[in-house]
Amino acid sequence: MEVHALAVPDAYRVVPSRVPDARGCFAESFRYTELREATGHAFTPRQANWSVSRRGTLRGIHGVLIPPGQAKFVTCPRGAVLDIVVDIRLGSPTFGAYSANRLDAESGDAVFVAEGLGHGFVALTDDACVTYLCSTEYVPGTPFEIDPLDPQLALPWGLSEPPLMSTKDAGAPTLEQAADRGLLPTYAECRRLYGAVHA
Repeated sequence: MEVHALAVPDAYRVVPSRVPDARGCFAESFRYTELREATGHAFTPRQANWSVSRRGTLRGIHGVLIPPGQAKFVTCPRGAVLDIVVDIRLGSPTFGAYSANRLDAESGDAVFVAEGLGHGFVALTDDACVTYLCSTEYVPGTPFEIDPLDPQLALPWGLSEPPLMSTKDAGAPTLEQAADRGLLPTYAECRRLYGAVHA
């Protein structure tokens, strides 16, 4: 597999190794050692989730408080989505920066999202399935949301009509409001967490 750094530090696009033959193809999309060597992040899945979305569904921007934090390995095995990672770490040199990537079943590409980063996507097709390998198990009270339509972030969703969103996402605070409420992680605590996880 190939691993490519994105515009947001500690986020990466992962291109699987594919072996086609008369039956179809076989692909290796994740290997612990290769991902660690390429990114410096020791990612061990502790939980697997998946979602199915109608075209025009917008999920995010989602984050997890630190502690515990949560890294994700995100793929789209059916349909297509526009996946966006946002740097929401206070004090980060790239605070507010984002990286947008198309994930679809044809390419099999994935995005690795380190702890402390925000993540979301919009479904480009009906019946779009997204899978998430997560580094920590779900802990009630630790997930939080940021308004994906926050003008300060100006994320390039490419919407032609109002998106379908959950009540939580539609009512989420802006990035500035989330910072004022103490929801956002700091760059320093994320670096300490990365060091502890890698050790």
